[in-house]
Amino acid sequence: MAALFIDLVLGDVPNAIHPLRWIGNLLDRLDKRIKRKGRRSTVLKGFLSYVLILFLFWFIAFVILAVIRSADLGGLTIGGIDAAYSEVVWIIVCAFLFKVTFAASFRKHCRPIERDLENGDLDAAAEKTQMIVSRKTKGMDAEHIASSCTETTSENYADSVCSPGLYFGLFGMFGAIMFRCANLMDAMWGYLNDKYKDLGYFPAKFDDVLGYVTSRISIVFIAMASVFVGGSPRKAISTAREQHRMTPSPNSGWPMTASAGALGISMEKADVYVMGEGPLPSVKDIHRCYKLIEIAAFLFLLLVTFPLYALIGIHIQIYMEDVIMEMLRMIPWPW
Repeated sequence: MAALFIDLVLGDVPNAIHPLRWIGNLLDRLDKRIKRKGRRSTVLKGFLSYVLILFLFWFIAFVILAVIRSADLGGLTIGGIDAAYSEVVWIIVCAFLFKVTFAASFRKHCRPIERDLENGDLDAAAEKTQMIVSRKTKGMDAEHIASSCTETTSENYADSVCSPGLYFGLFGMFGAIMFRCANLMDAMWGYLNDKYKDLGYFPAKFDDVLGYVTSRISIVFIAMASVFVGGSPRKAISTAREQHRMTPSPNSGWPMTASAGALGISMEKADVYVMGEGPLPSVKDIHRCYKLIEIAAFLFLLLVTFPLYALIGIHIQIYMEDVIMEMLRMIPWPW
């Protein structure tokens, strides 16, 4: 819940110091140095690149958490319960690190587009929309700009909330990092062209595997959240079941079609798909969509992530931290 509060109130870490930006820069350097010599060799290099990125991100994060938790910073009493300052700091840092792996609020990207559409400035709205979608947006009408916003918002619900949330609940911080590294590498290398079809093979497939369950259960939480935005839970489920295969991705169609059904709108990507049964979205539907996803994110974290983490994930995370701390104690430091 602390991580969700950070996401909704404080937003993202500045791009210049964002860990994912650093990982992206490292991937760019690896990309330039990896020689593609045969399919098997290149696929193996893609797998080893993922292992390297995962290990670096995981090890640095867990060293920070292990050192904080073992530090003697004194303590305080809250409601008759003794609590060490190190534990309080550990919780806060853990929340920030978890926040790095997920995003529940999309209004910071969509609200400026809403304002442009409300002011009738289609060119400015299209330019801002180009920053959140891969398709060409120049010359789009208001309805297709609104559709682009609702599509990317709903599509990212599974990848940006449910998947990191589930694996954080099951495996602690390691699980969230495991998924985010695969998802980031898929976004950067997961293209079916000559340059990346082999190098990005493993991260793309692993991302699909990790997202298989979460994309499908995401529709349940979208249906639950639809009640709060005047939507239809029944249509969310039925539309997802009937139309989820419309997208090229095996997973993204589930939250997208569920959102379209819940909001009673259609989403259209020219020459690729038309999903949903209502009209194309209006400006107001952009607001309804990101509100729908924010509520669905809260419900998922409350009902899935938090219980799993309390029962399973935190114990695995603390065990890993303890192992790292023992390794650090074995090093003959000069001080």
